[in-house]
Amino acid sequence: MERLLDKTLSRVDSVAQLVLLTCMTVMIAVVASQVFMRYVLNSSIDWADEVSRMAFVWSIFIAIPLGIREGAHVGIDILTSRFPAHVARTVTRIMLALAFVLMCVVTWESIDVAAKTWSERLGAIDISSSYFFVAVIIGSAHAALHLLHLVLHPLDGRGPDYPID
Repeated sequence: MERLLDKTLSRVDSVAQLVLLTCMTVMIAVVASQVFMRYVLNSSIDWADEVSRMAFVWSIFIAIPLGIREGAHVGIDILTSRFPAHVARTVTRIMLALAFVLMCVVTWESIDVAAKTWSERLGAIDISSSYFFVAVIIGSAHAALHLLHLVLHPLDGRGPDYPID
């Protein structure tokens, strides 16, 4: 089961990295083009704000699970660092499980909000405003998988700051 979860997460992570790279590239290109158009050509691109904002939101929510995988998110361990190793492990695992539950709730609620607002359109580009929530759905579900993996299969010093001994 661990190998299946590892393989699945590895493949999902690879796709997420490509999506993240694409979103960042689009955001940089659109913003740079908009700046050039405004300050050099005294014109603007109507859809630049919405496209760059969409790329920014997608970048953020697609990157969150990759940060979990790498242990890059900020953690406050002023209390748990004083615990014996076995207590710190247990507390860490409980907190990871709670974070998993939270990501499941975020995923579920985002699906609900996206469904309820699907008919709302963006002004300059004719797509649903719910595509912002699609990024939240994908990112929170992906993050939940990483958190579940950490709960079920603690790491041995790789990735998140997770005490082993």
